[in-house]
Amino acid sequence: MSVEGDLVLGVDSSTTACKVFAYDAGGNVHAEGRAPIPLDNPSSGAWQQDAESWWRAFCEASRACVALVDPARLRGLAIANQRETFVVTDEAGTPLAPALVWMDHRCGAEVAHAASVLGDDRLHDLTGKPPCTTPSVYKWLGQRARAPELASRVRKVLDVHAFLTWRLTGRAVTSLAAADPMGLVDMRQRTWADDVVRLAGLSREQLPELVEVGSSMGTVSAMAAAQSGLPEGLAVVAGAGDGQAAGLGAGITAPGIAYLNLGTAVVSGVLSPVYVRDRVCRTLFGAIPGSYFLETDLQGGTFTVTWLCEKLLGRSLAALDELERGACGIAAGSDGVMLVPYWNGVMNPYWDEGASGIVVGLRGEHGQAHLYRALLEGIAFEQRLHTSGVEALAGQVREIVVMGGGSRSDLWCQILADVLGKVVVRAASHEATSLGAAMIAAVSTGLAPSFEAAAQAMSRRGERFEPGPMALTYERLYESKYRRLYPALRDVLLAK
Repeated sequence: MSVEGDLVLGVDSSTTACKVFAYDAGGNVHAEGRAPIPLDNPSSGAWQQDAESWWRAFCEASRACVALVDPARLRGLAIANQRETFVVTDEAGTPLAPALVWMDHRCGAEVAHAASVLGDDRLHDLTGKPPCTTPSVYKWLGQRARAPELASRVRKVLDVHAFLTWRLTGRAVTSLAAADPMGLVDMRQRTWADDVVRLAGLSREQLPELVEVGSSMGTVSAMAAAQSGLPEGLAVVAGAGDGQAAGLGAGITAPGIAYLNLGTAVVSGVLSPVYVRDRVCRTLFGAIPGSYFLETDLQGGTFTVTWLCEKLLGRSLAALDELERGACGIAAGSDGVMLVPYWNGVMNPYWDEGASGIVVGLRGEHGQAHLYRALLEGIAFEQRLHTSGVEALAGQVREIVVMGGGSRSDLWCQILADVLGKVVVRAASHEATSLGAAMIAAVSTGLAPSFEAAAQAMSRRGERFEPGPMALTYERLYESKYRRLYPALRDVLLAK
C-alpha cells in the first residue's frame, strides 16, 4: 500500500550525463539533479570514459536531487544505464583501464574471429544479437588484444549498472535487461552464456550476478549514503538498459505500440511475449519481467542532422529553424532528392559497418532545404524498413510514441506519420528513460500495483500526428526507390 507523498528515484546514467529524478505515484517530478560525464575520443574508432566519472556524476546528481525533498519520503531507486559500455576492475572494483563506450568500434577483427569459432548463427541465437562491434564482448576481446597484460589482472567485467550497484550496495550485481546488451547472456536460459564467456577468456566469477528486473539488489550502504546524499538503507532495485527503460517510460506495456527515440541514434522497440530473433532487429530483455524487446537502431540520427549543418553547410545548429521553414515549403520527395542515412554504417537489417551514406537525385535547382528535407525523409524511410521487419515477427504496430530531440520538429513527426502510415504521438516527458526506471522502482517498492498501472498513472502523451495526403506519395517512393537503393549500390560502395 503506497503512502501519500512517497517518492521513487529514477536514475538515467547515460553516455554524457547522469540524471536523477524524484517521481511520485502520478509521475510528477518533485526534484532533479544532473551532472556531466566526460567522453574521450583519443583516436579513430576509440571511445572511452573513466568509470569513476560514472560514480562521481551519480553522486553529484543524487545529492542535488535529494537536497530538494525529504529523504524520508523516498522508497527506492532504480537505474537505467548506457548499454554495451563496460569496465574491467580489480577485486575491489577499482578500474584497471578506461571503460570502453558503446560507440567504440575497434573490434572488427574480433567479431570475425568469434563468428568463425562459434558461428554467426549460433552467436545470434544465444545472445539475440547478430555479431557486430556493438556488444561489449567483442570490445573486450579487442581491448585484451591491444593490452594482453590486462587478462591476468582482471577480476571483474562490469556493465555500468553493475558498477554503480556495487558502489551503492557493496554487491556486484546487475539486471538481465542491463547486462544482455553485452552479448554474453544466453537469452533462453536467462543466465551467462558459457560458450561465449569461454570464448572471451572469462569465467562466471568475473561477471556480476544476474537478477530479474525489479528484484531487490540490496540497500544503500553507509559509505555510499555519505557520498551520494541518499538515505542509508534505501532500497536499490534492478533496473534496465536505457532503451528498454525508455520504452516503459513511454507507457508501452504490451505489443502493438512502438517507441521511437529520435536522438543521436534513432532507436525503436516493441515488446514481445516470447523470444524471437531475426536479422531485422536485435532481441533484448524488456523492462517488464518476462518480456522481450525487439529493437532497431540507426546510428545516424540527429548526428546526421548535426553533420549536415556543421560540416557540410558550415552553419551552426541555430540554422535548423531556417532549414525547417524552407523544408516545409518543399513537396514530399524533396523534388527528387533521396538520402540513405548510413553515415555511421548500418546495423539492422544489413549489419554492414562498412556502409556509407547515399544521396541521389541532386540537380542545380536544389538547395540546402532540399538536403535537409531529404535527410528527414531518408531517416523516416529507413524507420519504415525497420518497422516493417519487426512487424513480420511481432505483429502490426498500431501507434508509435516518439521522443528525443528530433521529436520537437512538427515537420519530422508528420513525415514519419506519412511515411510509416501510422499514428505518431509525442511522449509528454522528455525524460522517458529515467521515468521508466522510476516505474520499475515504483512497482518493486509497492508504490504502484503493476507495470500496467504504473504506466497508466505515470506516463502521458502529447500531440498526435495522423497520416495525411502525402502518405500515398511516400508509399510509392519507398517501394519504387528507397527500398531498392542500398541493395543496388552495396557492391559499388564496398568496392576498393
